[in-house]
Amino acid sequence: MSETVNLPALGESVTEGTVTRWLKEVGEEVAVDEPLVEVSTDKVDTEIPSPVAGVLQEILVQEDETVEVGAPLAKIGDGEGSSDESSDGDDEDAAAEEENKDSGASDDESTGDDDTAGEEVSSEQVAAEDQEERGSGDASEVTLPALGESVTEGTVTRWLKEVGDDVEVDEPLLEVSTDKVDTEIPSPVAGKLLEIKVEEDETVEVGAILALVGSGSAGASTEKSEDKPEKSEETSEPASEEKPEKTEDKPAEKSEQKAEKTEEKPAKKDEPKADSAEKSSGGAASSDGYVTPLVRRLAHQHGVDLSTLEGTGVGGRIRKQDVLAAVEKQGSASEPAAEEKAAPADSTSAAQAPASSVDPAKRGTTEKAPRIRQVIAKRMRESLDTSTQLTQVHEIDMTRIVALRGKAKSAFEQKNGVKLTYLPFIAQAVAEALKQHPKLNASYNGETSEITYHSSEDLAIAVDTDKGLLVPVISDAGSLNLSGIAGKIADLADRARTNKISPDELSGGTFSITNIGSVGALFDTPIINQPQVAILGTGTITKRPMVMTDADGNDTIAIRHMMYLCLTYDHRLVDGADAGRFLQTVKARLEEGEFGNELGL
Repeated sequence: MSETVNLPALGESVTEGTVTRWLKEVGEEVAVDEPLVEVSTDKVDTEIPSPVAGVLQEILVQEDETVEVGAPLAKIGDGEGSSDESSDGDDEDAAAEEENKDSGASDDESTGDDDTAGEEVSSEQVAAEDQEERGSGDASEVTLPALGESVTEGTVTRWLKEVGDDVEVDEPLLEVSTDKVDTEIPSPVAGKLLEIKVEEDETVEVGAILALVGSGSAGASTEKSEDKPEKSEETSEPASEEKPEKTEDKPAEKSEQKAEKTEEKPAKKDEPKADSAEKSSGGAASSDGYVTPLVRRLAHQHGVDLSTLEGTGVGGRIRKQDVLAAVEKQGSASEPAAEEKAAPADSTSAAQAPASSVDPAKRGTTEKAPRIRQVIAKRMRESLDTSTQLTQVHEIDMTRIVALRGKAKSAFEQKNGVKLTYLPFIAQAVAEALKQHPKLNASYNGETSEITYHSSEDLAIAVDTDKGLLVPVISDAGSLNLSGIAGKIADLADRARTNKISPDELSGGTFSITNIGSVGALFDTPIINQPQVAILGTGTITKRPMVMTDADGNDTIAIRHMMYLCLTYDHRLVDGADAGRFLQTVKARLEEGEFGNELGL
């Protein structure tokens, strides 16, 4: 009996997903809730776990294929039934077929060719049905789950398992990328990865079949029935012999890799019990949930106690990134931690370009753009094609805010548990200004010529991550005070950088803010995040000599902390005067610096 793994709903508006990486191969065992496949959507990347234990019998959606929510990704079986049994069944079928032919010989002679043809077709159909029942009956489908509200597809970036590998429940099968985040897809069942349906770099919709997990014998029958349906008696031959032929249509590199890996499969299958025993004795952490050998080895190398970690994977599973984060906290200078550590959440330290953005090895090379970069490119182009955008820049004196923050930051961090940066001051000033200037907190529908004025100020804050730009949303920011906004910014930024953000938190913004000053930029011309009508860029704060006029009209030169605010707006709805009045409101609020009461000063 096989179980189909479908792409689950991953968010309110997510309709499809793309398989980025299979974590299991056809023929591998999987356990319940073990990661099977990684799926990418336009909001988040995540792992799809196996709903049952068994063997991955068939992968229905290959990497980089996009499928809709609910589509079958893979088939997982219980692993019962061997090639010998299949052969016995074939022998019985052949004997029955021979008996039928003998008993009907005289009838064939009398009725002519038409009856003979009908009998042959009927026997072939029976054989095909029997073979299909044997080959796929025990396979469970691994499908691309829903990964967020508006995520409809995902791209398979890397398979973590090969066909024939054993997989446990919740063990990562593959990595999937969307236009928002990358994630691992776990196996829903234990067994063997029987077939990969979606190859790397293929995009599929949410619900598409990614792979099949089931028993190794079922996988062999399945592959035979697909590759050589006319030779049902050959199902007892090793499935690995067919693998090099399957990969002939792929790039040469992949074919060589697949061929090398499949040559090793018989050795793997000879020792399934030893392999399972090795996995089951992985350490204390496995008592609470599956931990991959890679994670255990990494934790052992750096002396990290897995029982002290909080997993960020599906069902709280501890992932490689969790161990590396723990190593980073311990002050380890190991190369793996340095290569993959997340960017710091503090915006004051974000001015330094992340080390991961510098990769000399990429010089002179060509590679396919990651899924998230493809989506960003598409949406930025669509934004410019949709609205008439221009940018207005105002200069802000941030001296009072700088002084206020200097006095309050230590006490604020002790009280609220987050650092006080300049962004919360700006965000609160923006939220208040949006209430006074509803045009900037609206959307314009060019097809219906309708203007929608939003009922709440939902601020989208751009966050720079190792994988690309993410824009989590502070819902109803207009109802929050300074500490509430600061806490939201810190929390969303941290979870965006550590791949813990949910898809629904990356949608629904009505106005965007991007901190271009975090990398030292004075000003920029940011692109609007559709269907919004404006985005505010905040430049870096610098000391400059400024002419100050006192109440009596006397001018003096003083050193002030200055910053540029850059507002890109949609001229279809917002005029230059509207943009100017909005910026002047924000400017006045920041230059007054009346935040002392909220900071307890």
